[in-house]
Amino acid sequence: MAHAGKQALRDYYGQGHHGTVATHTDRWEKFADWAREQGVRDLAKVDNLELATAYAEHVRDQVEAGDIAVSTAQNRISTVNTTFAALRGDRYVQLSPRSHAGPRNNIRTVAPAALDESRIKAATETLSDAGLNRAAAVLELARAFGIRREEAVKVDLDRWSREANRHGSVNVIDGTKGGRSADRFITVGDAQRQALANALAARPAGSRNLIAPHERYVDIAISRNSELNQARAVLKQHGLPGYHDSRAAYACQRYEQITGHPAPAVAGERLATKADDLKARLTISKELGHGRVDILVSYIGSSR
Repeated sequence: MAHAGKQALRDYYGQGHHGTVATHTDRWEKFADWAREQGVRDLAKVDNLELATAYAEHVRDQVEAGDIAVSTAQNRISTVNTTFAALRGDRYVQLSPRSHAGPRNNIRTVAPAALDESRIKAATETLSDAGLNRAAAVLELARAFGIRREEAVKVDLDRWSREANRHGSVNVIDGTKGGRSADRFITVGDAQRQALANALAARPAGSRNLIAPHERYVDIAISRNSELNQARAVLKQHGLPGYHDSRAAYACQRYEQITGHPAPAVAGERLATKADDLKARLTISKELGHGRVDILVSYIGSSR
C-alpha cells in the first residue's frame, strides 16, 4: 500500500516536484501503517472513503490526546486526499482537513444531540429492529461510558462485567489510542449496567468483545458493508451526527453531575464557579482518556 501510493504520487506530479512527493510519501506511509494495524492490506476490498474517514477520526483523537498538532493532523488528511486522487484517478475521497482535525480549541457552543436520551433510545431500537445489534451496543456503550467507537468494539466485556460487580467501576484499556496504559476508571450506574448487559447480549458467540472470532476490527467498523457503517444512516435519521457525539454527551452529563450546573455548551455560558468548573474538566478529561484538559472545550464548551 505504501509503495503503491508512492508510485502513484510520482506519476501524479509528472515525475517532478520531488520535495512535495517525498513529503506526501512520508505522511502516506503513516496512513498505510495505520491501515495495516486495522487489518486492511488491499484498498480494493474496502470503501476508500470510509477508510479515510476512520483515519481522520484517528488523527483527530491524536490531536485531542495532545500527541500531534492540529496542523500535523490537517496535513495528514490532505495527503490522504491527494494520494487517493493519485491512486484512483478521481475525487471520491475528499475530506475537509479543518472539519475532521478541527482548529485548535474548537469551542462547542451547542449541546450534543446525543444528550437527548430519547434519541439514543429510538436509534438503538431502530438499529436492533434492523438486525444491527452490535451497532446499537456500540452507540449505547459510547453514550454510557464516554468511550470511542473502537474502544466500544474492542472492550473485554467479561472483564468489565467482573470489574463492575466487584468494584462498581470499569477500567478502559482495550482499543485505546496509542496503547495508553494509564488507569481510566468509569463509575458504573444503572445506565452503564444496562448498556453493558445489552452489549453482552449482542456479542458474537465465542468472543469476549463485539468482534466475532472469524472477524477483524475492519470487518465490523471500516469495510464497505461493515455493520457500523450501515448504521450511520440510522444515526442520521435520528439526528445523531455519529458515534463520537455520544462522548460529548457523556462529558456534558458528567459536568452537570459534578458541578450541579449544565455544561457551558448546554447553558450558553459557564454557571459553575471557576473552581468547580476546573474540577469537572480535570475529572472528565481523565475519564475520556485525554492528555490535555483544554481539549474539553470541544466537548462541553468554554471555561470563561
